[in-house]
Amino acid sequence: MYKLEKSDSPLYMQLYTQIKEDIINNVLNANSKLPSIRKMSSDYKISKTTVESAYSQLYAEGYIESHPKSGYFVSKDIVQNFKSIPKKNSNKQIQKDYKYDFYQARLSEDVFPKKIWSKLYNKAVCSINFGLYPNKQGDLALRKQLASYLSKSRAVICDEEQIVICSGFADSMFIISNILKNFSSSIAIEYPGYKVVQEVFSLQNYKITNIPLLKNGIDLEKLKKSKDKLIYVTPSHQYPTGKTIPISKRIELINWACENDAYIIEDDYDSELSYNNRPIPSLQGINNNQRVIYSGTFSKALSPAIRVSYIVLPKKLVNIYKDIFLFSFSGVPLDIQKTLELFIKEGYWDKHIRKMRTLNKKKHDLMKKAIKEYLKDSVQIIREGSGLTILIKACVKIDWDKLYMLLEKNSIKIYSTTYDSSLNDNTIYLGFGCFNENEISIAVKSFSKQWFKAIKNTN
Repeated sequence: MYKLEKSDSPLYMQLYTQIKEDIINNVLNANSKLPSIRKMSSDYKISKTTVESAYSQLYAEGYIESHPKSGYFVSKDIVQNFKSIPKKNSNKQIQKDYKYDFYQARLSEDVFPKKIWSKLYNKAVCSINFGLYPNKQGDLALRKQLASYLSKSRAVICDEEQIVICSGFADSMFIISNILKNFSSSIAIEYPGYKVVQEVFSLQNYKITNIPLLKNGIDLEKLKKSKDKLIYVTPSHQYPTGKTIPISKRIELINWACENDAYIIEDDYDSELSYNNRPIPSLQGINNNQRVIYSGTFSKALSPAIRVSYIVLPKKLVNIYKDIFLFSFSGVPLDIQKTLELFIKEGYWDKHIRKMRTLNKKKHDLMKKAIKEYLKDSVQIIREGSGLTILIKACVKIDWDKLYMLLEKNSIKIYSTTYDSSLNDNTIYLGFGCFNENEISIAVKSFSKQWFKAIKNTN
C-alpha cells in the first residue's frame, strides 16, 4: 500500500516516487503488472488524472512500459540490482560541531548587523532592475564606494575602473593568475605563507618559488636571484608570522618591481583589524607605482558568509582582464553587492569597523590574559595584536597524537599552522573571533587541561 497525504508535494509525485522506489528496491520486478488506472484510482480514492500523471512520469523515465490493451508493466529492461552496486567510501570528513572551536578566521554570530543589513537589503532590492545584466566587474556604485573607502583608509590610489568584485579570496587569486598567465609562468611566494595562493597558482601551472622570511619580511636578495617577475606578499601583517615589512624595505621592493617590469600581489587581509597601532598604509599607494595588484576581502571584518572580495588592478592590466574575462560576470549576487554599497555609502561600514576593532581588541586581550593564566610558561606567544587569532608555540615537549585525541574526546578543536599555511613546526592558532567574551577564558581553561595531560614526561 502506498501512503498518500496532503503535503507540499503533489499526490501524483508521491505516487510516482513510491512506485519508483518499489521498482528500485526489487519489490516490483521486471515484467510485473501495475494495477490499472481505474483500480488505482478506486483503491486510493484519487482521480484518474493523478494516476495517469504518475504513470506517465514513470513511463517517460523508462521505469515502466505500456502494452496495448494489457496495461502498464515494469520495464523488462530495468536493472534489478540497484542495491548491489557498492557505494564508494567518501574521504570527506563529516563536519562536527565542537564545544570549543578555536578556528582562526571565524566571527561569532552576534556581531553581524542583521537589522541594518535587512533594512538596506530591502531598499537595495527595490532599486535593482532585474531585467538587465549586471556590470561584469561588479556593481559600478559599489566599486565607486570601495575606491573612496580604500583611498581614505588604506592610501590606495585607484578609481572604480581598476576594481573587480570577486567571490572570496581564492576567486581573486584565480582571476589574477589568469590575467598574468602570459606575463609569467612562475610566482615567488613568501615562505612560510598562505597555502591557498600556492594551490591556486599551481592549478594554473605556475612554477612556485618559496622566498624565505627575514626579521623584517621577505629576503629581497633571494627574490632578486630567483629571476621571478611576480611575487605574492602580505606586507602589513605577514601570514602566518605577523611580521611587517618596514617602509625602507617596501620602497626597495617597489623599486625592484619597477626596474624588472615585475608585479607584486599585495594581500591586505587583516588591514582593518589592528589593535595596538594604526593600520599601516598599503604598498599599492607608494609613489603611484602601478606595479602592485591589491587584494582585500570583507570576510574578517564583516562576514565570511557573503563571499565578497575585491582586487585593484594596475591600469595596464585592466584591459587584459576585460579581454580574458569577456564571458564572465562577478560571482557575487547583485543584491549582496547593492546592499554592501548602501552599507558603505550610508556610513554603517565605518561605524561597524570601529565597533569590530573595539570588540575584537577586548576578545584579543581576554584571550591573551587566559593564555598567560592557564597555559603559563608552557607556551610562547609569537603573534598577537591584530586579526582574529593569537599564535602560540609550545615551550615544552608535547605528545601531539595524545593531545589531539584528548581534544577530540572533549569536543575541543584547535588548528596547527599546517592547516592553511606552509609553517610546519606545530605552531597553533587560538582564534578568538568565534567566541563571545564570556566564553574565552572557559575555552582556554578547557584546552589547557588537555594540553598539560599531553606534555611528555622527560624524567
